[in-house]
Amino acid sequence: MITFVGAGPGAEDLITVRGQRLLQDADMVVYAGSLVNPGLLSLCREECQIYNSAVMTLEEVLEVMTAGYREGKKVVRLHTGDPCLYGAIREQMDALEDQGIPYEVCPGVSSFCGAAAALGAEYTLPGISQSVVITRMAGRTPVPEKESIASFAAHQATMVIFLSTGMLKELSRELIRGGYPADTPAAIVYKATWPEEKVLRCTVDTLEETARKEGVTKTALIIAGRILEGGYERSRLYDPSFTTEFRQAVHQEPPAGEEKRAGQKKD
Repeated sequence: MITFVGAGPGAEDLITVRGQRLLQDADMVVYAGSLVNPGLLSLCREECQIYNSAVMTLEEVLEVMTAGYREGKKVVRLHTGDPCLYGAIREQMDALEDQGIPYEVCPGVSSFCGAAAALGAEYTLPGISQSVVITRMAGRTPVPEKESIASFAAHQATMVIFLSTGMLKELSRELIRGGYPADTPAAIVYKATWPEEKVLRCTVDTLEETARKEGVTKTALIIAGRILEGGYERSRLYDPSFTTEFRQAVHQEPPAGEEKRAGQKKD
């Protein structure tokens, strides 16, 4: 069996229990060396074969993994965060299917979750945003025209932008062109959950300036949206006047000022 494992956002203890066990049992690990915390490799047995895919092509990665499988080895393909986001795993899985080689996926904690934790933020605040757009700027790898930053910005939903730290001037321009006011709160989270994590709060129009002052040029997520302001409506889920499957409503008027809580997080 070949297993694709999500390594988590960075911190060694944010890999899943299942992922940890798979690394401990592996005979071979092919890891994304440009992003995965190398400290996770300490979980591997001394005799485990380890390959850094950052210096390999797709064909070389597949050659190593398939050879390991045919030798009866337990092979782990270790990707950063959760493999389903910008992990380029579909092409690997298709190649394995073509050869009749079984595989499975062990999910991981994505860096966009780590960034929210670093910010103390909730991406889906009642009355502010109930949707999260996860996207990236077009660079050397294109993005479909219908998925442009500007088109997503028109929805005014929370946006989490990957792989775009080197294009912040253009990103600001596209966010504003799409409909975000220039003063919309934004944040740059560098290496979320790593020891060297940085949280830089700014606005949509000051992204490039903020990153330049702090020397951040890569390995960062950009978050934009009014969820970073602090105001929101109280959740109906815990409202005493709201009936759920587990409790009956108590009909009463909420205390003055209860409908809006600025600067406070809900339960």
